[in-house]
Amino acid sequence: MTQFMNKKEDIVTEALDGIVAASGGKLARLDGYPHIRVVMRTDWDKSRVALVSGGGSGHEPAHAGFVGKGMLSAAVCGDVFASPSVDAVLAGILAVTGPAGCLLIVKNYTGDRLNFGLAAERARAFGLDVSMVIVDDDVALPDLPQARGIAGTLFVHKVAGALAESGANLESVTEAANRVIAGTKSIGMSLDTCTVPGSPKEQRIPAGMAELGLGIHGESGVEQIAFSGATAAIESVFGKLSAVMSDKPHVALLNNLGGCSVLEMSILLHALIQSSAGAQISHIVGPASMMTSLDMRGFSLSVFPAEAEELKALTSATPLSAWPGVCKLAPLEIVALPDGLTPIMPLPSDHQPTRDFLINSCELLISLETELNALDAKSGDGDTGSTLAGASRALIDAMDRLPLADHTQLYRALGQELSQTMGGSSGVLLAIFFAAAGDAASSGLPMREALQAGLKRMQAVGGANLGDRTLVDALAPALDALENGIQEAATAARGGANHTATIVRAKAGRSSYVSAEQLKGHVDPGAEAVARLFEHLAS
Repeated sequence: MTQFMNKKEDIVTEALDGIVAASGGKLARLDGYPHIRVVMRTDWDKSRVALVSGGGSGHEPAHAGFVGKGMLSAAVCGDVFASPSVDAVLAGILAVTGPAGCLLIVKNYTGDRLNFGLAAERARAFGLDVSMVIVDDDVALPDLPQARGIAGTLFVHKVAGALAESGANLESVTEAANRVIAGTKSIGMSLDTCTVPGSPKEQRIPAGMAELGLGIHGESGVEQIAFSGATAAIESVFGKLSAVMSDKPHVALLNNLGGCSVLEMSILLHALIQSSAGAQISHIVGPASMMTSLDMRGFSLSVFPAEAEELKALTSATPLSAWPGVCKLAPLEIVALPDGLTPIMPLPSDHQPTRDFLINSCELLISLETELNALDAKSGDGDTGSTLAGASRALIDAMDRLPLADHTQLYRALGQELSQTMGGSSGVLLAIFFAAAGDAASSGLPMREALQAGLKRMQAVGGANLGDRTLVDALAPALDALENGIQEAATAARGGANHTATIVRAKAGRSSYVSAEQLKGHVDPGAEAVARLFEHLAS
């Protein structure tokens, strides 16, 4: 078992009970488990139009997460990716519908249409006024006579929900829902398929590819395309959407299909704003997980050209945490650094041997990125190579503004650059190292002694000593041996680095959080980087 679940048969009921229990009394569920799974508002006033939606589970927080003030009155939940039964839908309708009637909001899948449709007919036989709208926002397959309903359904929930909350009649709420459906267009993209509980994962999407236009139940997309980053992914999505978008400003809903990190979704938002169609997006919902496909590593984008009244409904207040709200996009505002933080750089100067030396060293570290990351994954968080490579690229870019002809000033300038461009504790420690080396050099110490002074200051601040399984284990012996030449220094660095593989209890750095069993036999990545650099210089 690779999922946090108990029995496959209980996952929906246990999840719903968790949601209800954590609602603070705002939600309840109907009796009837396991065949009837309906979550409903406890504060519902039947004098208003009821909104009932639902479908298969696995799309959380949809649909139960949108039950509450300003959105749904009840959600009817089926098994994972399976429509709820007619009886379950009917139970939901009967539980929340009064004289004002009920609107069923249904995604365009055969099972949902049939079960919700038949339940509506049976509810009408009870004398209830029930209407039904079908959401068909997916534009992945434009030639289909019946497009699928996906995350654009949430626009319908919110607009119809706001009108129902305000007391609008069933006819008005239904008309508004149909207007939203007519204008909403959506499409999804994923780098991987989802894992259905209790079933083997389908390995359909090869590495380096993305699937465009796949459904929220893991259905195959319209095509697989080469994946080259977030910017290209957004452009591919807009390639499908732009053909059906009007020239009006649109509200966009950026939905996490379940497996993307928050960081990735923020990058996709940036790509959306900067895209060729970004100027048409006036407001954004998300990015957030709103209608997922279990753990699918993808996103969907829905767009809707909201008029003033619809925008008012979309932005109206609701206490539901699953609805992230609507924000107006604004130009990026950049505030100047406070006084004293803007770096004061020495006058740049050129010295070709120093330039060549620095670029050569940086290029070596860049070439080691993947190797050092893999080594760091054994004892840390797998980013040592990326951290050093990123700093090296930044130093190469900064070469023309460095005081290359004045080594005393150069040490300090390197410290400033690293403090700004190198992340994590490594950037701070190396900035201290070079700043202290610059101070020592300005007092007249030669290079080796200046670098040793920098190392001593770095150790005092960072707390690492010889034997603590850090880069100090390679750098300290290398600097000690440097008075006998670069070859001796390289040999000493390699010996120190190799010794770290025998140290099974780290006393500093991230390795200190890792067990002895994981550390044994693996060289510290920082020490390895130092050793490789000295070996490269010696050769």
